[in-house]
Amino acid sequence: MQTSTDTAANDVVTTTTPTQASSNEKNPSPLQSLWSDAALHSHKEIWGVTLADPSTHIPSQIIFQKYLNANDGDLDKAKEQLKSTLDFRAKTNPAGLIEKLYSKDKFAGLGYITSYTGTSKPKAVFTWNIYGGVKDIQKSFGDLDAFIDWRVALMEMAMHELDIASATEPISADNDPWKIYQVHDYKGTSFLRSPPAVRNAARKTVEVLSTAYPETLKEKFFINVPAIMGFMYGVMKLFVAPKTIKKFHPMSDGSALHLEFSGSNIEGLGEKLPREYGGKGEELTRSGRELQFE
Repeated sequence: MQTSTDTAANDVVTTTTPTQASSNEKNPSPLQSLWSDAALHSHKEIWGVTLADPSTHIPSQIIFQKYLNANDGDLDKAKEQLKSTLDFRAKTNPAGLIEKLYSKDKFAGLGYITSYTGTSKPKAVFTWNIYGGVKDIQKSFGDLDAFIDWRVALMEMAMHELDIASATEPISADNDPWKIYQVHDYKGTSFLRSPPAVRNAARKTVEVLSTAYPETLKEKFFINVPAIMGFMYGVMKLFVAPKTIKKFHPMSDGSALHLEFSGSNIEGLGEKLPREYGGKGEELTRSGRELQFE
């Protein structure tokens, strides 16, 4: 199943709101159909939100709408992806992975979360993947299960920080502010030829995140990029839609990142970024949150 982390739905769901989500039993709305399926599943939580009737529960409306948007309004595909997500979450417990202790030797300094608030919701949430911090490729990427647990935990922590559970306004196919930024920093990377362990980790990460975290990407920045990017783009094109690829921005100069946010609804967002990315904030190692290490 090919899924998208950032696609637009068709007219069938363009104007769906919580009020419109309610319908009679013989003709349920797409959102209500998704809720009916979710209600039968043993796991009823996604990204910190306990799923409920979308006609009365805004956070659930947002999540179900994301699954419709990710599949261009195709209800059957949205149901399939929702089930895959719930199966995945029941099996792996991503919320629990946030509390897990990870190997400091493998993952310390490789991933951070930062967030910045404005006058309205949602806040701007960033995940930072610092590939130049990898000291031992085989140690960090060789154990694929351990790497995916760590990577999912980082994404899950970002989604909890975004806090969809606090949302008070519904989304539509054309308007969804509940997404995060991702930054991949390749400064100082030594694996320019992309060893098998890195390739395997990249493929699995894209596969898992595109399925279990649909419509969560606002923009993704690849900064201080070396030759490895040719391979990375090839992998991503296999799993994500062309509209999503347009959200990806390669940059050779990481210090220019702050210039990319002039249109943000959070005033001065670029200036709030860590100083190594052109902002006036503290360095990422001081301002960012990591997962816990043993």
